[in-house]
Amino acid sequence: MITIDLVTGFLGAGKTTFIKKYAAYLAESGARVGILENDYGAVNVDVMLLEELEKIGCGLETVAGACDRDCHVRRFKTKLIALAMSGYDRVIVEPSGIFDTDEFFDSLHEEPLDRWYNTGSVITIADAGADEKFSEKFEYIFGSECAAAGTIILSRTQDVSEDMARKTVKHIEQSVQSIGCRRNVTDCIIRKNWDDLTQQDMQKISQSGYFPADFIKKYHDISGCSSLYFMNSGLFAMQICDISKKIFSDDSCGNVFRIKGFITENSEWYELNDTKSSHSLKPIGKGQEIIIVIGENLNKAEINRCFGEV
Repeated sequence: MITIDLVTGFLGAGKTTFIKKYAAYLAESGARVGILENDYGAVNVDVMLLEELEKIGCGLETVAGACDRDCHVRRFKTKLIALAMSGYDRVIVEPSGIFDTDEFFDSLHEEPLDRWYNTGSVITIADAGADEKFSEKFEYIFGSECAAAGTIILSRTQDVSEDMARKTVKHIEQSVQSIGCRRNVTDCIIRKNWDDLTQQDMQKISQSGYFPADFIKKYHDISGCSSLYFMNSGLFAMQICDISKKIFSDDSCGNVFRIKGFITENSEWYELNDTKSSHSLKPIGKGQEIIIVIGENLNKAEINRCFGEV
């Protein structure tokens, strides 16, 4: 059977960055790896960041959003069937940061997927410096992602203080408890600079499995997040930095979780990945000129104003 892993975590936590390291480790260990990008919204930006993995033999498939839940589930299963017929022996699923883990487990218990796939590890990524104040619904999502994890990995630990990292661990524990789960997740949390992850660390993560946690199913519909797209903006690096700061600091824009995408300047491409707690703009080989704002209760007029002011 094919071993299938789920790499989950909230928006902007660093799932795609981790998958680049994790898939490379699995491929170097001799596995034929397929990756399913299950992005939120109609345009899948993150899959472009994984294209370099194709050079080492990894396969990439994508499920775009912009449809209702039933349609999305059908697309998800169809892609898993296609990956199962492609000869991979390890499949990694990266869902949107707004994802019900039950969708993953429920799909794998249905025919014909139950005959082809064996659940491997559920790996949850959490930003060590995240200070987002989640709504009750999104706190539930975060807690459920952590409750099921075989491993919870803190990202960007090298960029935050020890006190901030401890607060993040406390947030994880409280989120799990808030959904009625009695599991102690502290022992499965990895707090380490990702550049220092060893082969032994990766092997342990790949074999960590998942936890069949019991918790209160507070929401059956986790929709409520939306996206705004800005194509061919012609913005420069300094301009997009100023816009991002304005949007995150202005409550009238809504509860913005993440701003991501690509810009081009002087014939060079840059990848943008911002959250309330972190800003990242770094060179990348190629991109698509698009900026995506993701959040809850977004105010399109106010966000357009922020773009227009620069």
